[in-house]
Amino acid sequence: MFKGRPPEDGDMETPTGDAGIYARESSYLDQFVQFGEAGDRVISLSFPSTPEADAGTDHPLLDRIEEYLQGAEDDFADVTVGLTVPTAQRRVLEAVREIPYGEDASVAQLARMTPDLDDEDQEDLTAVREALAANPVPLLIPDHRVRDGPSAAPPPVEQKLRAVEGL
Repeated sequence: MFKGRPPEDGDMETPTGDAGIYARESSYLDQFVQFGEAGDRVISLSFPSTPEADAGTDHPLLDRIEEYLQGAEDDFADVTVGLTVPTAQRRVLEAVREIPYGEDASVAQLARMTPDLDDEDQEDLTAVREALAANPVPLLIPDHRVRDGPSAAPPPVEQKLRAVEGL
């Protein structure tokens, strides 16, 4: 469930309950940040040059992403994502979420972090790279923290996300 921003000054966490597409322009990224939400789960996140015509602009997650891009530390660990990927890719992407803000890992390290994968098996390393490339929610599943793997975010966005975290 999307819990929203951590409570501050007596604010309460509440799920949005919304379903739809939301987007906001980021001057830092020189792109829009757009995500799809269904049943309190984020199911997609992308960085288009033009958002969907019917995208809403007001959402707590967009506020948090904007603050993150301005330097506020946020790991988005409380944001529930709805992964519709094969189980093997899911395991890899779940392991990516364990890489802390401001730290990075190699593809081999990520393979070691993922159940049933061997960091010395080339097929397993390829599977890790394929899962990273297929990530439906880059930033929320921070594939930019895997220094030698592909990111589902466009390369200029990936580099800016790394810069935000000092990587």
